[in-house]
Amino acid sequence: MLILGLESSCDETAAAVLEDGSRLLADVINSQIEVHSRYGGVVPEIASRKHVENLVPVVEEALGRAGVTLADIDGIAVTQGPGLVGCLLVAHSFAKAVSFVRKIPYVGVDHMAGHLLAIFLGPEKPDFPYLALAVSGGHTSLYRVNGPLDYHELGSTRDDAAGEAFDKVAKLLGLGYPGGPVVSKLARGGDPAAIPFPRARLAPDSLDFSFSGLKTAVAGYLQNLEKEGVAPDLPAICASFQEAVAEVLVEKTLAAARQQNLERIVLAGGVGANPRLRELLAQKGTAENKQIFLPEPRFCTDNAAMIALAGHFAFEKRATLSYDTDVYSRSPVS
Repeated sequence: MLILGLESSCDETAAAVLEDGSRLLADVINSQIEVHSRYGGVVPEIASRKHVENLVPVVEEALGRAGVTLADIDGIAVTQGPGLVGCLLVAHSFAKAVSFVRKIPYVGVDHMAGHLLAIFLGPEKPDFPYLALAVSGGHTSLYRVNGPLDYHELGSTRDDAAGEAFDKVAKLLGLGYPGGPVVSKLARGGDPAAIPFPRARLAPDSLDFSFSGLKTAVAGYLQNLEKEGVAPDLPAICASFQEAVAEVLVEKTLAAARQQNLERIVLAGGVGANPRLRELLAQKGTAENKQIFLPEPRFCTDNAAMIALAGHFAFEKRATLSYDTDVYSRSPVS
């Protein structure tokens, strides 16, 4: 089965062609980072308009790279949510229009489901069930994944998501947007133990996360430096902040694996590309005899390949949509 995957939930316009759920023929992404960086974050109205401009060329490029046409496509998988509603509507409306005109069945895919299954796009594939840490700019959650269409949320963030915290701290430091890659790069030259930033662990058995206090601690630290007339040591601040985030993420993930008696752990989401998080999870997970699965960094960030893959599993269950469906801003995956 040849599936065309479409993604437009935030600021990436993406299309991919996947054959039989395993062979990725094309994966095209048009990023809007340069457009939104001047504003310090994604502007929904601008992002939606850019998707309208970019979607058709991106789809045409994906089909061209795959060496196929729409006549060869057996099914369309499109992100239905969560995300920015105006952005989601662009690809979702396109999918419905093509489906109606070309008589190609289509299915809506939850963006989080795509992240949870993205590991299957790589060479090392875990058996079910497994624990997944899904961590990005909008989400930080732990899931028990029992099968390709069976997920159960075990814990989530109570305030800022980890990626959101990275972006906000980067803004405090004047590093621009997006903050994650810049903070990670600067952190390589800093001491992760230089500044004792707090770790919010919440209740002893809680699998929820909280990063707003950490962000506030960084802001307070910078204010104190300013009062004292001391220039901030950016590498030290970035390394210490990053370590505080990674440490809590890994601790909670391993605690969840122990609670659920799961031996396999999968990392997912945009922050899953962070080198220190990958290193720490692999190190501590292996020490507890867990199997750690790390997706390729390109499949951590938003992409249409993971949407096509999730769509492949949905089509196996004949889960197609009717034309009166709509997008949603919050994920029902739980």
